[in-house]
Amino acid sequence: MSHPHPDFELYDNIDRTPDQVAAASAVTATRYDLRRWSLRDAEEFLARHPLPSAPLPRLDPGPYVAALAAAEKPAEVSAVTQHLLDAVYPTVRELSNLLLGIARWEGRHRSAAPDSAPKMLMSAASRCLDALALADQADMRVLRGEYDPAPQPPPPRPQPAQG
Repeated sequence: MSHPHPDFELYDNIDRTPDQVAAASAVTATRYDLRRWSLRDAEEFLARHPLPSAPLPRLDPGPYVAALAAAEKPAEVSAVTQHLLDAVYPTVRELSNLLLGIARWEGRHRSAAPDSAPKMLMSAASRCLDALALADQADMRVLRGEYDPAPQPPPPRPQPAQG
């Protein structure tokens, strides 16, 4: 039996991960295999278009954690929340835009099926921003409860005595 993967030997499960064993029995590649083959085939491209290999600068959570621990009022918690959202928004927006650009590459998104890679990428782009919008909405709900609560319903009218 000939196997389509260049570095696969049938029944060689020694030192393989459960993912690799499952992939071998399904005659498919693992995520690691796909990434490795893709990087090999993109070497020349990456040499011409170097991309940063270091992670983006990390957000320092210290000031937010300290401020949250000291917060005593909803307004103070909101200040922490809004500062955090403002700090991460530019990066999340750029991430969303890049994912959208990847999804739209060569117009593949136009006639793509709902469960296709381009549609998944478009959904991921949207969900990045959705997370921030949901956090903001939650913060506004807390502030509305604090500063603009819903009016209390009027007390029930006394019922006339039946008799």
